[in-house]
Amino acid sequence: MNEIKVNFPRFGSYNVAIEHIIKQGLDCEYIDSPPITKKTLELGTKYSPDFVCTPFKYNLGGYIESIEAGANTLIQIGGVCRLGYYGELHEQILKDLGYQVKFVNMANADFSNPLSFYEEFKKINPNLKLKKITQACLLAIKMVEVIDKVEDYIRQNVGFEVVDGTFDHLHQEFLEDLRDINDKKELKLLYKLYMKKLKRVEVNKPKNPLKVGFVGEYYTIMDQYSNHYLEKELAKKGIVIYRWMNITNSIIKPQVEEVKKSIKNYAKYNMGATSMFTIKKAIDYAKDGCAGIIHVKSFGCTPEIDAMPVLQRISEDYKIPIIYFSFDSQTSDIGINTRIEAFYDMIMMRKEQKKK
Repeated sequence: MNEIKVNFPRFGSYNVAIEHIIKQGLDCEYIDSPPITKKTLELGTKYSPDFVCTPFKYNLGGYIESIEAGANTLIQIGGVCRLGYYGELHEQILKDLGYQVKFVNMANADFSNPLSFYEEFKKINPNLKLKKITQACLLAIKMVEVIDKVEDYIRQNVGFEVVDGTFDHLHQEFLEDLRDINDKKELKLLYKLYMKKLKRVEVNKPKNPLKVGFVGEYYTIMDQYSNHYLEKELAKKGIVIYRWMNITNSIIKPQVEEVKKSIKNYAKYNMGATSMFTIKKAIDYAKDGCAGIIHVKSFGCTPEIDAMPVLQRISEDYKIPIIYFSFDSQTSDIGINTRIEAFYDMIMMRKEQKKK
């Protein structure tokens, strides 16, 4: 392990920001996980406990693929649900499989103590400079905020593009250019440039389009492959997609106390992980005139299971339909598409009835 080659699990579009931290902050080579495919899930499923939640399997499969691509150091993520225990389990499984790699478990760090992250990063590069890693992390946070703003705009307009694929092409171009950013000034200019490009895309958007809100479990809602591209499938039907759950809103600017107060009529206690945010945004979407709400989670996600009865109350109180999707390694596109078609037909019928 003369040369440190670091991998972090693939997670939506955010690996661009992670790459910046590893290259510019840690002075290490970055080994990106290959795009998630059926092979990734099959690898993860093969070596995982049967009833562990699906993100565990995606991460494990991604680790194996990244090791085969040359990674010798794995950064493991922490969290406030079972995610916090992934690190030790992944490490033990990979060791049992014979992989000789270094593990750095960020579950050992504490958000209330930023220096604890520095201590974990030093396990990767003992010569790490505090100033350098701090600057890289601060810019990466701003990158995340820009990614979320760009993707929010695309999400709400992609279903109405005149030329199919225009928004996707610009999104990929934006992420590639983001890799070359070195400071906040460059980032600000890049954001302005791409927002201009996005706003110039020709769209055929009606005055009052159908709106659907997405709520649910952290990983599955943000990873397109994990949720079988639900957002894109709905957007193709000319629907505006609202999805509050992203890293900016849930980690960088979470406003936890405000969320607790806003849901007190529905939930007295925090049920963990994303459950509070799920309830809060379901209420918001119902009040804001969404035609329906889609709840997504991985199979066995306890906090989101606990939130589901509360969502049923919200559905009844606000007369808004909610459809539930639970994803595991056996989920098929056919079943999902059938249910989406039925959901779409229902909200269209309700819209027509309101006109009468």
